[in-house]
Amino acid sequence: MSASLTPPPDEAGPRERPRRGPRSRRTAVLLTLGGAVGIAGAVALVGALPSEESDRRSDPRSVHLDIQAPGPSPAPPAEPTRPAAAPSPGAAGLGDPLMPLDGNGGYTVRRYTLDFDWVAPKTPFGASTTVDATATQALSRFDLDFAGNTLREVTVDGVRARAVRAGDELVVTPARPIPRGTAFTVRVGYTADPARQRHRGDAIADYGWVPTPDGTVLYPQPDGAKMVFPVNDHPSLRAPYTFHITTPPGLGAVANGRLVERVRRPDGRVRWTYDSEHPVAAQLVQLAIGKFTSVESTGPHGLPLRDVVPDRLIAGTKAYRSLTPAHLTWLEQRLGPYPFRRYGILVADTDLPVALETQSLSVLPRADLLGDRISAERNLVHELVHQWTGDSVAVRRWSDLWLSEGHARFYERLYSAGHGGESFESVMRTAYEQHDQWRRDDGAPAEPKADGHLFKQMRYDGSALVLYALWEKVGEKTFEKIERSWVTTYQGRAADTHDFVALASEVAGRDLSAFLTPWLYGGHTPPMPGHPDWHQEPVRG
Repeated sequence: MSASLTPPPDEAGPRERPRRGPRSRRTAVLLTLGGAVGIAGAVALVGALPSEESDRRSDPRSVHLDIQAPGPSPAPPAEPTRPAAAPSPGAAGLGDPLMPLDGNGGYTVRRYTLDFDWVAPKTPFGASTTVDATATQALSRFDLDFAGNTLREVTVDGVRARAVRAGDELVVTPARPIPRGTAFTVRVGYTADPARQRHRGDAIADYGWVPTPDGTVLYPQPDGAKMVFPVNDHPSLRAPYTFHITTPPGLGAVANGRLVERVRRPDGRVRWTYDSEHPVAAQLVQLAIGKFTSVESTGPHGLPLRDVVPDRLIAGTKAYRSLTPAHLTWLEQRLGPYPFRRYGILVADTDLPVALETQSLSVLPRADLLGDRISAERNLVHELVHQWTGDSVAVRRWSDLWLSEGHARFYERLYSAGHGGESFESVMRTAYEQHDQWRRDDGAPAEPKADGHLFKQMRYDGSALVLYALWEKVGEKTFEKIERSWVTTYQGRAADTHDFVALASEVAGRDLSAFLTPWLYGGHTPPMPGHPDWHQEPVRG
């Protein structure tokens, strides 16, 4: 995600690999957030324990005698069977310290299917969401994250269920408890409100549904997807999506992934079906409706490129949109192969000055693509970097956001420095001078003060500075090895700050925790390696 954050003058399937180690502007898990249940919408499969018989090892030197006893042997005493756990409620949140009620416990999601019957901008319309899930505990009830919208009916496996609202939680009690390990299907019918959005005082600004002159785009980051559809909403939780969007004649629809089908109905309305192709985190879901054209081309290695552009903006945005193949080539040289099956830019016809890395289809507001080239390329590269860091490699907790935004800002600035922008060292020095101030105001890079301080300057230039310090500490070649190993090792998975420090140490061949910990968590900014002349400005307030 990127958004304007200039300080004032005086201030993703790939193969999963084993974990390493001991454990733009704006751009899965158990209750402890430490496990892998829920990552990429995976179903936890528990195999049967090996029997004693299958565990015995045959000794080729032994002689086996089959001796029949004269009478029946007494049966051995039966081992007591453990009673199944009594059904209990799934947790109402995952307990993320910054957003404790985001996500839900007791189940993992295998797939979401969204059905939207669009009418017009800011006009309520009929919608339903089908959630295919698997219980990770015996469930008496469970929650979905769902804010607003008029609820019509909720069923579990086709049987009407009791559903009540509790803030942003939809609490569902099925007619019968759901045993642990059982697959089940929830269908929620509701009237969607495409005017619903919220505001934050950081780089996110407005999020949720964002209207355009003839339709809508989605800005679900950080937890706005629940204003659009019922969901298990946390950045570490991912699942595949199917989108069915019905539009009036003359309007198009687009979503993450691949267009599977376009069917015109007898009444002239058109039903569009998309498949996400990869599991997607809720904050990276995109669904847009309007009068636009899909502009298709090819990127490096034959990668399909698809830009979705309002008809009136096709010509004006072409010059900067056409730079995507070059940006992909530049990033693949540093981060390795692009992690998804396609990419493109969705040009948002909105005044909201925010870009967003929705998976495989980044959103850029029209102003970003109608201004100067240096600014446009910074934003384009920033959102493209996120496809590796933030989308493919997800953050395990919101406090790990620095890994997503810091990488995006680092490569955005590095690219810009080589293409007419400000020098990389100069940008990093400016960030260094203000780093203590950002720590005081919004917390250390990996330790934000609170939710409202999350998408602040420290998570952007402040976190890019941590990566620059690592670059200076280990040298450019080792740094590049760390980066490629990071996005390769955790491709399609969620990872956290500990994972990054452990991997960097392994690749560098030395323990970097003592170096990185003060940078990531300390109250004051450490000295910058190789730059003894860099100093902090006095902290104000």
